[in-house]
Amino acid sequence: MRCLFVAGALAAGAAAAAGAAPSDQPPRLVNARLETRSAAAGLEPVFRAAVQEARSPAWIGYAVPTTEGRHEMCCWSSTDEVGLGCPGCRLEGKGSFMVRGEGRPAGSTVSLEDDQSIVVLFRAEDSQLGKIRTFSPSCALDAGGLPFVWLTGVRPAESVRLLRSTVGSTASDDRPGKGIREPALAALAFHAEPSALDALIDFARHDASGHVRGQALFWLAQRAGSRVAGVITRAIEDDPETDVKKKAVFALSQLPEDEGVPLLIDTARKNRNPAVRKQAVFWLGQSNDPRALAFFEEVLKR
Repeated sequence: MRCLFVAGALAAGAAAAAGAAPSDQPPRLVNARLETRSAAAGLEPVFRAAVQEARSPAWIGYAVPTTEGRHEMCCWSSTDEVGLGCPGCRLEGKGSFMVRGEGRPAGSTVSLEDDQSIVVLFRAEDSQLGKIRTFSPSCALDAGGLPFVWLTGVRPAESVRLLRSTVGSTASDDRPGKGIREPALAALAFHAEPSALDALIDFARHDASGHVRGQALFWLAQRAGSRVAGVITRAIEDDPETDVKKKAVFALSQLPEDEGVPLLIDTARKNRNPAVRKQAVFWLGQSNDPRALAFFEEVLKR
């Protein structure tokens, strides 16, 4: 049963979005000072202008098509707090909230629609980016009364370039930058735009930060495919840092079993680094795959 959203800017935002393309509709907003701007002439200049104008805290966002599959990104803890309504996330502070609807029995399962796009949000303050978050369009968002600049007409390739530049603009030893770089990589992983995969591969192979390379490998594993598997196995062999090699082994464990298990077995058998072999054996043990059990029997019989 559909949930009814009636609070704050939500009703106004839904009305303003009527007739718009799905990727141009604002998310389900509560307690937000919504402003809509067009990025049809180019994302970079309108985005940078919005950041520069954000002397006090503000949110800037847009939506782009996402990869195939079901992506439900919201604050699921909210379903444990109230037995009636739909889940939502608070952008300011922590926690979740419930937007109450009609006719939903207590304790029922909340199911989001199979979204075709993702919402990418940027928090700006003092004319600088401080946070990136990604949500499903069907997730209600409480903006805490802050300005919320919604960008329409965003081309997916331009979103990839923006996120890519965001990751690359933060020094590898800048700890606060982790709040930007890691979620930017995650957002790239959910883009259907082909250049997003190219960006993740480039970060996995060439970024100066081992942490970024490891995070890129993890998100690549969520995409699967022979090209991705090749990037991960190459990192296991060639990356200069053992910690990144171990993260690459974990990435193999995230691939579909028909792809990941044989590669884990091959790594456990042949890799020259004992820490890497140990990691491969560990994740094989977690797989409960018959091929992994056969490999362990083979090792024990030697």
